[in-house]
Amino acid sequence: MSNVAVLTDSTASIPEDMLAELNIHTVAYYIHRGQEVLRDLVSIQRQEFLNWLTTARVLPTTASPGPGDYLEAYRRLVRKGSREIISIHMTSKGSGAFQAASVAQSMLKDEQPDISIEVVDTRNVSLCQGWLTIEAARAALVGLKLDEIAQRVRQLIPSTHMLQTADTLKYLYMGGRIGMAKRLVGSLLNIKPLIGMEDGVIVPLGQARSHGQIHQMMLDRVEEAVGKGKVKLAYVHAGALQEVEKIRQLLESRLDVVESFIAELSPALAVHTGPGTAGLCFLTE
Repeated sequence: MSNVAVLTDSTASIPEDMLAELNIHTVAYYIHRGQEVLRDLVSIQRQEFLNWLTTARVLPTTASPGPGDYLEAYRRLVRKGSREIISIHMTSKGSGAFQAASVAQSMLKDEQPDISIEVVDTRNVSLCQGWLTIEAARAALVGLKLDEIAQRVRQLIPSTHMLQTADTLKYLYMGGRIGMAKRLVGSLLNIKPLIGMEDGVIVPLGQARSHGQIHQMMLDRVEEAVGKGKVKLAYVHAGALQEVEKIRQLLESRLDVVESFIAELSPALAVHTGPGTAGLCFLTE
């Protein structure tokens, strides 16, 4: 058992078997669907939500956990024997999770000054947040101390990158999360957009007329970032398994991949990207 507990949010979209294997703890985001208040991957699961989302006329809203949610999660870990916690969250420019966790950190410090918590803003989302959490958990399991784990995670932040395409940008647009990529909206029906994230904000990276062209653009961008080095790949999708399998086949025929897996976005992220989303989050070695 590690001396350092590792906590992240449901939006990291880490597969359940990896959460269990690496002893990663999560706090669920909220999804407001009409009068319903759902907890991400607790009271609503991926396929059920996607089935409903394709018929939705009004987009649900999402909310990050509040300070009380994180405080309770920290207290729960302390009750289980943890004296040190690393808490890893999506970009603070797109969510209030980092701020809420930081408030909870201060609240617990007032209650129990001997407990140490490091709160990390990954400046990214999805399995980029997930990769940093996975690396933190692996470091904890081999016995690294809290400050060493936090330093490693922060050093890896510039090496994590997201590339994503979708059948439509309307979900990002409707949800107000499209940022600089809003200039792509005008030709939604005619293009396949490629988006990424820079300094914690969604940005447009290009567009093409076909999935094949977009996949090639993804490969080109990963090759540019990796060079002759090694890479870890997490292929992510929302109801687009066949497409990410095609992306995987293309990339792994050209890159030196040391680890890869396929994961599905959590409902709290699928709200904003919509069904048909496919892409990857990669970590350069």
